[in-house]
Formats: sequence, structure tokens, C-alpha cells
Amino acid sequence: MTETPSFGDALIQAIPNLRAFAHSLSGDAQLSNDLVQETLLKAWTHKDSFVPDSNLKAWLFTILRNTYFTHYRKSQREELDEDHAAMNASVPATQLTHLEFDDMQKALMRLTADHREALLLITAEGFSYEDAARVCGCAVGTMKSRVNRARSRLLEEMTGRPASEDHGHEPFKTSTSR
Repeated sequence: MTETPSFGDALIQAIPNLRAFAHSLSGDAQLSNDLVQETLLKAWTHKDSFVPDSNLKAWLFTILRNTYFTHYRKSQREELDEDHAAMNASVPATQLTHLEFDDMQKALMRLTADHREALLLITAEGFSYEDAARVCGCAVGTMKSRVNRARSRLLEEMTGRPASEDHGHEPFKTSTSR
């Protein structure tokens, strides 16, 4: 079969993007690697269900996203292991750029999962709003709203100043005279 090697090559080419997306969802390097591995295994196992000439990256991101949320739901049922949390505590970086990166990463992780996912699909992965909406299973308008809210919230987190509700526009004035 000539399509199997090209499908396999496409999977390999998608790994860096899958890793970045998995890390943005989980915030954990080991879990990210596990999610990517499971995603690739599922994709390979179900390659016959992939529609040729459609967006492979969006299909893979959907698999990864569903895998993450399945894992997340399972983990919510488990009791928090304090020793595990202590092992995952990180030492702050000493260089300013590392601190800025850490601050950005922490701010991203404080966004809701929906907002973080939307922002990263559009800005970091370059998905169109339509493709990102398909990955997330929502309307295009919802995706646009999530990205806008995520950007505003991220700006608040990074600057310490609340984003203006009216974005600098004058409120609507109603006329009382006839």
C-alpha cells in the first residue's frame, strides 16, 4: 500500500505540534509525552477512519484532545497524592528570560482549559477558526469568543491590570430628547 508510508510520515511530521499542544493542555512533560504516544497509537490503529485529503493535523488534535479529557476525568476521580505533587514542584529559573517564560506558562495554565486550548490552536498552531472549532466541537463564533477572552485574560495576568470591559470604546448613549 502506498498510502501507509505517507500516512506514517505525516504522523511523524505532526509530533512536534502534538507535543506542544499536549503540553499546553496538561502542563506536564511526562503526561504530554504519554498523550502524544497514545494519540499516535490511536491514529495508527484507526487510520482507516481518516478521510484522505482532509486535515490530518485537526484529526490528530481532536484525538489528542479527547485523550487528554478522558485522562483528566479519570484523574479527578483519584485521590491527590501529595508526594507526587511535591516531586513535580519545580525550581525557579535564575535568568530573566526563563522567569518571563515561566510567568507566561503559569498565566496560560491559569486560563480555563477551553480558553487556553482555543488561544493555542489559533495563535501557536495556526489553525483557522473553522478548523479549531471543529477540533473543539463548538461553533466558530464560540471559538472567536474564547480566543478573545483568553487574550484579554492573559493580558490581565501578565500586566496585573484588568482589561477594560469596553476595550476603550465609549458606552452607548441614549438620547432623552425627541
